[in-house]
Amino acid sequence: MSEPLLEVRHLQVAYPVWGGVLRHKVGEVRAVDDVSFTVHRGETLGLVGESGCGKTTVAKAIVNIHAAMTPGVRQSGQILFHTEHGPVDLLRLKGRRMRSLRAHVQMIFQDPYASLNPRMTVGSIIEAPLKIHTARTARERQQRVHWLLERVGLQSYHAACYPHEFSGGQRQRIGIARALAIQPRLIVADEAVSALDVSVQAQVLNLLQDLQDEFALTYLFVAHDLSVVYHVSDRIAVMYLGNLVEIGQAEAVYCRPAHPYSRALISAVPRPDPRSDRSGRMPLPGEVPTPLARPAGCAFRTRCPLARPACAEEVPPLQPKLSGQLAACPFV
Repeated sequence: MSEPLLEVRHLQVAYPVWGGVLRHKVGEVRAVDDVSFTVHRGETLGLVGESGCGKTTVAKAIVNIHAAMTPGVRQSGQILFHTEHGPVDLLRLKGRRMRSLRAHVQMIFQDPYASLNPRMTVGSIIEAPLKIHTARTARERQQRVHWLLERVGLQSYHAACYPHEFSGGQRQRIGIARALAIQPRLIVADEAVSALDVSVQAQVLNLLQDLQDEFALTYLFVAHDLSVVYHVSDRIAVMYLGNLVEIGQAEAVYCRPAHPYSRALISAVPRPDPRSDRSGRMPLPGEVPTPLARPAGCAFRTRCPLARPACAEEVPPLQPKLSGQLAACPFV
Protein backbone atom coordinates (compact mmCIF):
# COMPACT_ATOMS: atom_id res chain seq x y z
CA MET A 1 0.00 0.00 0.00
CA SER A 2 1.38 3.44 -0.96
CA GLU A 3 1.65 6.31 1.49
CA PRO A 4 -1.53 8.22 2.39
CA LEU A 5 -2.53 11.33 0.47
CA LEU A 6 -5.71 12.13 2.41
CA GLU A 7 -6.76 11.17 5.93
CA VAL A 8 -10.30 11.82 7.18
CA ARG A 9 -10.43 11.54 10.97
CA HIS A 10 -13.64 11.54 13.00
CA LEU A 11 -15.43 13.83 10.55
CA GLN A 12 -18.78 15.20 11.71
CA VAL A 13 -21.00 17.53 9.68
CA ALA A 14 -24.32 18.88 10.98
CA TYR A 15 -26.71 21.12 9.04
CA PRO A 16 -28.84 23.63 10.98
CA VAL A 17 -32.63 23.43 10.95
CA TRP A 18 -34.22 26.88 10.98
CA GLY A 19 -37.74 27.63 12.16
CA GLY A 20 -39.98 30.07 13.97
CA VAL A 21 -41.19 33.54 13.07
CA LEU A 22 -37.77 35.09 13.65
CA ARG A 23 -35.99 32.22 11.87
CA HIS A 24 -33.86 30.81 14.64
CA LYS A 25 -32.08 27.48 14.92
CA VAL A 26 -34.44 24.81 16.22
CA GLY A 27 -32.27 21.75 15.62
CA GLU A 28 -29.69 20.19 13.38
CA VAL A 29 -29.28 17.25 11.04
CA ARG A 30 -26.19 15.12 11.59
CA ALA A 31 -25.48 14.22 8.00
CA VAL A 32 -22.05 12.74 8.78
CA ASP A 33 -21.31 11.27 12.19
CA ASP A 34 -17.74 10.24 13.07
CA VAL A 35 -16.43 9.04 9.69
CA SER A 36 -12.76 8.08 9.31
CA PHE A 37 -10.87 6.67 6.32
CA THR A 38 -7.62 7.06 4.37
CA VAL A 39 -7.03 7.55 0.64
CA HIS A 40 -3.61 6.42 -0.58
CA ARG A 41 -1.64 7.97 -3.43
CA GLY A 42 -2.60 6.63 -6.84
CA GLU A 43 -5.60 4.58 -5.69
CA THR A 44 -9.33 4.92 -6.20
CA LEU A 45 -11.46 4.70 -3.09
CA GLY A 46 -15.14 4.16 -3.84
CA LEU A 47 -17.60 5.68 -1.36
CA VAL A 48 -20.98 4.02 -1.80
CA GLY A 49 -24.40 4.11 -0.17
CA GLU A 50 -28.01 4.96 -0.89
CA SER A 51 -29.30 8.51 -1.31
CA GLY A 52 -29.16 10.59 1.86
CA CYS A 53 -26.45 8.57 3.61
CA GLY A 54 -23.94 11.46 3.64
CA LYS A 55 -21.66 10.64 0.71
CA THR A 56 -21.90 14.05 -0.97
CA THR A 57 -21.53 15.77 2.41
CA VAL A 58 -18.21 13.98 2.91
CA ALA A 59 -17.11 14.97 -0.60
CA LYS A 60 -17.95 18.65 -0.06
CA ALA A 61 -16.21 18.64 3.33
CA ILE A 62 -13.00 17.38 1.70
CA VAL A 63 -12.95 20.27 -0.80
CA ASN A 64 -14.02 22.61 2.03
CA ILE A 65 -17.02 24.31 0.43
CA HIS A 66 -19.67 23.72 3.11
CA ALA A 67 -19.14 27.04 4.87
CA ALA A 68 -19.58 28.98 1.63
CA MET A 69 -22.71 27.04 0.61
CA THR A 70 -24.56 26.51 3.92
CA PRO A 71 -24.54 29.22 6.62
CA GLY A 72 -24.49 27.77 10.13
CA VAL A 73 -23.12 24.35 9.18
CA ARG A 74 -21.11 22.73 11.98
CA GLN A 75 -18.01 20.70 11.13
CA SER A 76 -15.54 18.91 13.38
CA GLY A 77 -12.76 16.38 13.06
CA GLN A 78 -9.76 16.52 10.75
CA ILE A 79 -9.22 16.23 6.99
CA LEU A 80 -5.45 15.92 6.59
CA PHE A 81 -4.06 16.47 3.10
CA HIS A 82 -0.42 15.41 2.83
CA THR A 83 1.77 17.95 1.04
CA GLU A 84 5.53 18.14 0.47
CA HIS A 85 5.76 20.20 3.67
CA GLY A 86 3.66 17.89 5.83
CA PRO A 87 -0.05 17.30 6.48
CA VAL A 88 -2.48 20.22 6.36
CA ASP A 89 -5.95 20.16 7.96
CA LEU A 90 -8.30 21.37 5.21
CA LEU A 91 -11.17 21.97 7.65
CA ARG A 92 -9.15 24.69 9.39
CA LEU A 93 -8.27 26.63 6.24
CA LYS A 94 -10.12 29.68 4.95
CA GLY A 95 -9.69 32.27 2.22
CA ARG A 96 -6.26 32.52 0.65
CA ARG A 97 -4.79 29.62 2.62
CA MET A 98 -7.42 27.26 1.22
CA ARG A 99 -7.16 28.77 -2.27
CA SER A 100 -3.51 27.75 -2.49
CA LEU A 101 -4.47 24.11 -1.90
CA ARG A 102 -7.42 24.03 -4.28
CA ALA A 103 -4.94 23.52 -7.10
CA HIS A 104 -4.23 20.09 -5.56
CA VAL A 105 -7.80 19.06 -4.66
CA GLN A 106 -10.46 19.36 -7.35
CA MET A 107 -14.04 18.13 -7.67
CA ILE A 108 -16.18 16.74 -10.49
CA PHE A 109 -19.79 17.56 -9.66
CA GLN A 110 -22.80 15.32 -10.00
CA ASP A 111 -25.02 17.31 -12.36
CA PRO A 112 -23.29 18.18 -15.66
CA TYR A 113 -26.21 20.47 -16.53
CA ALA A 114 -25.93 22.64 -13.38
CA SER A 115 -22.18 22.68 -12.75
CA LEU A 116 -21.26 24.71 -15.87
CA ASN A 117 -22.00 28.43 -16.17
CA PRO A 118 -24.37 28.80 -19.16
CA ARG A 119 -23.14 32.37 -19.78
CA MET A 120 -19.50 31.35 -20.27
CA THR A 121 -17.94 29.60 -23.22
CA VAL A 122 -16.35 26.22 -22.65
CA GLY A 123 -12.92 27.76 -23.13
CA SER A 124 -13.60 30.36 -20.43
CA ILE A 125 -14.87 27.69 -18.03
CA ILE A 126 -11.73 25.58 -18.36
CA GLU A 127 -9.45 28.62 -18.39
CA ALA A 128 -10.84 30.08 -15.13
CA PRO A 129 -8.72 27.86 -12.79
CA LEU A 130 -5.63 28.66 -14.85
CA LYS A 131 -6.21 32.38 -14.35
CA ILE A 132 -6.58 31.96 -10.59
CA HIS A 133 -3.83 29.48 -9.80
CA THR A 134 -1.16 29.98 -12.47
CA ALA A 135 0.87 32.78 -14.02
CA ARG A 136 0.51 31.53 -17.61
CA THR A 137 0.08 34.01 -20.43
CA ALA A 138 -3.18 34.21 -22.37
CA ARG A 139 -1.65 32.24 -25.24
CA GLU A 140 -0.35 29.53 -22.91
CA ARG A 141 -3.75 29.25 -21.24
CA GLN A 142 -5.46 28.92 -24.63
CA GLN A 143 -3.06 26.17 -25.67
CA ARG A 144 -3.67 24.36 -22.39
CA VAL A 145 -7.46 24.58 -22.88
CA HIS A 146 -7.25 23.16 -26.40
CA TRP A 147 -4.98 20.34 -25.23
CA LEU A 148 -7.35 19.45 -22.38
CA LEU A 149 -10.37 19.38 -24.66
CA GLU A 150 -8.64 16.99 -27.02
CA ARG A 151 -7.46 14.89 -24.08
CA VAL A 152 -11.03 14.30 -22.87
CA GLY A 153 -12.32 13.40 -26.32
CA LEU A 154 -13.56 16.78 -27.58
CA GLN A 155 -12.21 19.11 -30.26
CA SER A 156 -10.28 22.34 -29.82
CA TYR A 157 -12.96 24.37 -31.66
CA HIS A 158 -15.41 23.43 -28.89
CA ALA A 159 -13.72 26.09 -26.75
CA ALA A 160 -15.85 28.74 -28.49
CA CYS A 161 -19.14 26.90 -27.81
CA TYR A 162 -21.52 27.22 -24.86
CA PRO A 163 -22.59 24.40 -22.49
CA HIS A 164 -26.14 24.18 -23.88
CA GLU A 165 -24.70 23.02 -27.21
CA PHE A 166 -23.43 19.75 -25.68
CA SER A 167 -24.97 16.49 -24.49
CA GLY A 168 -24.78 15.32 -20.87
CA GLY A 169 -21.77 13.10 -21.49
CA GLN A 170 -19.92 15.89 -23.30
CA ARG A 171 -20.68 18.32 -20.46
CA GLN A 172 -19.25 15.87 -17.96
CA ARG A 173 -16.10 15.67 -20.08
CA ILE A 174 -15.89 19.47 -19.89
CA GLY A 175 -16.16 19.22 -16.12
CA ILE A 176 -13.35 16.67 -16.11
CA ALA A 177 -11.19 18.96 -18.27
CA ARG A 178 -11.81 21.83 -15.84
CA ALA A 179 -10.80 19.65 -12.88
CA LEU A 180 -7.59 18.60 -14.69
CA ALA A 181 -6.63 22.12 -15.76
CA ILE A 182 -4.28 22.84 -12.86
CA GLN A 183 -2.87 19.31 -12.51
CA PRO A 184 -4.45 18.28 -9.19
CA ARG A 185 -3.26 15.37 -7.08
CA LEU A 186 -6.69 14.38 -5.74
CA ILE A 187 -10.00 14.44 -7.61
CA VAL A 188 -13.27 14.00 -5.75
CA ALA A 189 -15.81 12.64 -8.24
CA ASP A 190 -19.29 13.11 -6.78
CA GLU A 191 -21.74 10.86 -8.65
CA ALA A 192 -19.83 11.74 -11.83
CA VAL A 193 -21.75 9.27 -14.03
CA SER A 194 -25.12 8.88 -12.29
CA ALA A 195 -26.90 11.35 -14.61
CA LEU A 196 -25.60 9.70 -17.79
CA ASP A 197 -26.86 6.88 -19.98
CA VAL A 198 -25.25 3.48 -19.44
CA SER A 199 -23.24 3.59 -22.69
CA VAL A 200 -22.00 7.10 -21.88
CA GLN A 201 -21.18 6.01 -18.33
CA ALA A 202 -18.79 3.40 -19.68
CA GLN A 203 -17.04 6.00 -21.86
CA VAL A 204 -16.59 8.44 -18.97
CA LEU A 205 -15.40 5.71 -16.59
CA ASN A 206 -12.82 4.49 -19.10
CA LEU A 207 -11.71 8.08 -19.63
CA LEU A 208 -11.23 8.59 -15.88
CA GLN A 209 -9.15 5.43 -15.62
CA ASP A 210 -6.98 6.42 -18.60
CA LEU A 211 -6.41 9.88 -17.09
CA GLN A 212 -5.50 8.31 -13.75
CA ASP A 213 -2.80 6.22 -15.38
CA GLU A 214 -1.49 9.15 -17.41
CA PHE A 215 -1.42 11.81 -14.68
CA ALA A 216 -0.93 9.63 -11.55
CA LEU A 217 -4.24 10.84 -10.11
CA THR A 218 -5.89 9.78 -6.88
CA TYR A 219 -9.69 9.46 -6.86
CA LEU A 220 -12.37 9.51 -4.23
CA PHE A 221 -15.23 8.10 -6.31
CA VAL A 222 -18.65 8.78 -4.76
CA ALA A 223 -21.58 6.78 -6.17
CA HIS A 224 -24.64 4.75 -5.26
CA ASP A 225 -24.20 2.12 -7.99
CA LEU A 226 -22.13 -0.72 -6.53
CA SER A 227 -21.35 -2.33 -9.88
CA VAL A 228 -19.86 0.95 -11.15
CA VAL A 229 -17.87 1.44 -7.95
CA TYR A 230 -16.54 -2.13 -8.12
CA HIS A 231 -15.41 -1.56 -11.72
CA VAL A 232 -13.27 1.50 -10.96
CA SER A 233 -12.21 1.17 -7.29
CA ASP A 234 -9.26 -0.40 -5.54
CA ARG A 235 -11.06 -0.20 -2.19
CA ILE A 236 -14.72 0.37 -1.29
CA ALA A 237 -16.21 2.13 1.73
CA VAL A 238 -19.93 1.66 2.48
CA MET A 239 -21.95 4.34 4.29
CA TYR A 240 -25.33 4.16 5.99
CA LEU A 241 -27.07 7.15 7.60
CA GLY A 242 -23.89 9.12 8.22
CA ASN A 243 -21.66 6.26 9.39
CA LEU A 244 -19.15 3.96 7.72
CA VAL A 245 -20.34 0.37 8.08
CA GLU A 246 -17.69 -1.42 6.00
CA ILE A 247 -14.42 -0.71 4.22
CA GLY A 248 -11.95 -2.97 2.47
CA GLN A 249 -10.55 -4.19 -0.83
CA ALA A 250 -13.07 -3.95 -3.66
CA GLU A 251 -12.98 -7.70 -4.34
CA ALA A 252 -13.67 -8.54 -0.70
CA VAL A 253 -16.48 -6.03 -0.19
CA TYR A 254 -18.23 -6.82 -3.47
CA CYS A 255 -17.84 -10.62 -3.50
CA ARG A 256 -17.75 -11.36 0.25
CA PRO A 257 -19.57 -8.50 2.02
CA ALA A 258 -19.45 -8.72 5.80
CA HIS A 259 -21.93 -6.13 7.08
CA PRO A 260 -25.66 -6.96 6.66
CA TYR A 261 -26.28 -3.64 4.92
CA SER A 262 -23.48 -4.32 2.42
CA ARG A 263 -24.97 -7.74 1.72
CA ALA A 264 -28.36 -6.16 1.05
CA LEU A 265 -26.80 -3.64 -1.33
CA ILE A 266 -24.95 -6.36 -3.24
CA SER A 267 -28.07 -8.52 -3.49
CA ALA A 268 -29.97 -5.58 -4.99
CA VAL A 269 -27.56 -5.16 -7.94
CA PRO A 270 -29.60 -5.86 -11.11
CA ARG A 271 -28.71 -8.96 -13.10
CA PRO A 272 -29.23 -9.01 -16.87
CA ASP A 273 -30.24 -12.67 -16.97
CA PRO A 274 -33.98 -13.08 -16.20
CA ARG A 275 -33.38 -16.75 -15.40
CA SER A 276 -30.76 -16.04 -12.75
CA ASP A 277 -31.30 -17.24 -9.19
CA ARG A 278 -32.86 -14.53 -7.03
CA SER A 279 -33.18 -16.58 -3.86
CA GLY A 280 -30.24 -14.72 -2.33
CA ARG A 281 -31.97 -11.34 -2.42
CA MET A 282 -32.15 -9.57 0.96
CA PRO A 283 -35.07 -7.13 0.94
CA LEU A 284 -34.76 -4.77 3.90
CA PRO A 285 -37.88 -4.08 5.98
CA GLY A 286 -39.04 -0.56 6.74
CA GLU A 287 -37.63 2.74 5.60
CA VAL A 288 -34.37 4.59 6.20
CA PRO A 289 -34.77 6.55 9.48
CA THR A 290 -34.70 10.32 9.27
CA PRO A 291 -31.40 11.93 10.27
CA LEU A 292 -33.42 14.22 12.55
CA ALA A 293 -34.26 11.23 14.75
CA ARG A 294 -31.45 8.72 14.38
CA PRO A 295 -31.87 5.43 16.23
CA ALA A 296 -29.72 5.04 19.33
CA GLY A 297 -26.65 2.89 18.90
CA CYS A 298 -26.30 1.26 15.49
CA ALA A 299 -28.33 3.26 12.97
CA PHE A 300 -29.01 0.12 10.91
CA ARG A 301 -30.49 -1.91 13.78
CA THR A 302 -34.12 -0.98 12.93
CA ARG A 303 -33.81 -2.85 9.60
CA CYS A 304 -31.09 -5.39 10.39
CA PRO A 305 -31.86 -9.15 10.40
CA LEU A 306 -29.10 -9.67 13.00
CA ALA A 307 -30.22 -6.91 15.39
CA ARG A 308 -30.05 -7.60 19.13
CA PRO A 309 -30.81 -5.48 22.21
CA ALA A 310 -27.11 -4.68 22.60
CA CYS A 311 -27.15 -2.89 19.22
CA ALA A 312 -29.06 0.02 20.81
CA GLU A 313 -26.40 0.70 23.42
CA GLU A 314 -23.55 2.15 21.33
CA VAL A 315 -22.39 2.73 17.76
CA PRO A 316 -20.32 -0.34 16.84
CA PRO A 317 -16.74 0.40 15.74
CA LEU A 318 -15.16 -0.96 12.57
CA GLN A 319 -13.59 -4.34 13.34
CA PRO A 320 -11.46 -6.66 11.16
CA LYS A 321 -13.27 -9.68 9.69
CA LEU A 322 -12.03 -12.99 8.33
CA SER A 323 -12.56 -11.91 4.72
CA GLY A 324 -10.07 -9.04 5.22
CA GLN A 325 -12.22 -5.91 5.41
CA LEU A 326 -13.42 -3.86 8.38
CA ALA A 327 -17.11 -4.00 9.30
CA ALA A 328 -19.12 -2.23 11.99
CA CYS A 329 -21.03 -5.25 13.25
CA PRO A 330 -19.88 -7.51 16.14
CA PHE A 331 -22.42 -10.23 15.29
CA VAL A 332 -21.31 -11.01 11.72
